[in-house]
Amino acid sequence: PAAAEGKVLNIWCWNDEFQSRFNDYYPEVKEIAADKSTTTLKDGTTVKWTINANENNNYQNKLDEALLNQDSAADDDKIDIFLIEADYALKYVDSDYVLDVKKDIGLTDSDLAGQYQYTKDIVSVDGSQRGTTWQATPGLFAYRRSIAKEVLGTDDPAEVQTYLSDWDKFNDVAAKAAAKGYKMLSGFDDAYRTFSNNVSAPWVADDGETVVVDANLMKWVDQTKTYTEKGYNHKSSLWDATWAADQGPTGKVFGFFYSTWGINFTLLGNSLETSVANGGKEEVGNGAYGDYAVCQGPQAYYWGGTWICAAAGTDNVATIKDVMQKLTCDAAIAKKITEDTQDYTNNVAAMNELAQNYSSAFLGGQNHIALFAEAATKIDMSNAGPYDQGLNESFQNAFKDYFTGNVDEDTAKANFETAIKEKY
Repeated sequence: PAAAEGKVLNIWCWNDEFQSRFNDYYPEVKEIAADKSTTTLKDGTTVKWTINANENNNYQNKLDEALLNQDSAADDDKIDIFLIEADYALKYVDSDYVLDVKKDIGLTDSDLAGQYQYTKDIVSVDGSQRGTTWQATPGLFAYRRSIAKEVLGTDDPAEVQTYLSDWDKFNDVAAKAAAKGYKMLSGFDDAYRTFSNNVSAPWVADDGETVVVDANLMKWVDQTKTYTEKGYNHKSSLWDATWAADQGPTGKVFGFFYSTWGINFTLLGNSLETSVANGGKEEVGNGAYGDYAVCQGPQAYYWGGTWICAAAGTDNVATIKDVMQKLTCDAAIAKKITEDTQDYTNNVAAMNELAQNYSSAFLGGQNHIALFAEAATKIDMSNAGPYDQGLNESFQNAFKDYFTGNVDEDTAKANFETAIKEKY
């Protein structure tokens, strides 16, 4: 017989995204603490949330320490569920700290059949699937309708796509935009994922020791250097104040490469402001709202995604199975999450159903779910590896000095090599 379930479910994550999905959509939720530190389930189980920010590897460092102490921790202190991102998924799923979602947790092939294949591949090792997710994260190119109209004479997504369908065309539009006083991209990093997701081989060679810089990454370097020198970008970096402002009403940037969460969370967030009416609590469009549309862009890519893992040593297997089943395998719940939040969920049938007739007010009435549904089937995870996050970040950082003219290209390469030797 199964051991008695623990009365505390410990969930570790780096922000409140999964917490909000859990609290809003897991049917067994009974009560949420005022400070959101705990959630009580209908069977009396207390869900304890431990949230450690991602910056400077903080989340992984604290998670690693806790997992190393998992065996000696008291039952109510053991980690039961932890969340991981695509960029470092293999580090955890290719370890003894994670349970197999089928053999150990009890999900069936039938449960998982409706999910996008790449979301299963990225957390699988030697046929063992060790995580599951409620979302898929295909990427698109989000552009300002008003700027497209001025530069190209149209803001229609299908027509705009014909101008942006490969990198040569994309660069031509960058020149046209500059002539009209606009930047094509905000910063150095904006196009990076579109290049890094289309490499010909993994970062680390089969010998497990040699880091190989793919030719496609050097294409990103060359393009970004050109854009910087010609004034086609605003010299911003991801998440900085300039980059965020470029997405708002005063922004002069043609567009942004974004995946699902980036559009419904970041881009939408930068297109809203708090109204002084109604006690200053109502969020209203700031002028950029409704002025965005999306198209496929020059290449298919994905960006991000969050997976749920069951930690070895948990005493809450039945509860974890139910959480995974409801939040990542249930088509009705997946559809509801997308309808409510515009987050793109990991259920092919639900997304294809929504793709038939969907309208986003933020995107000027466009049915972007249909574009995501098309893009999601093109995602290829075969070149992912356990060091992707650290290598990608080090590569981007090393070449920023080259883009700004502080070092030459050879020095940037040498600095990258030094950085990864220190990191790994």
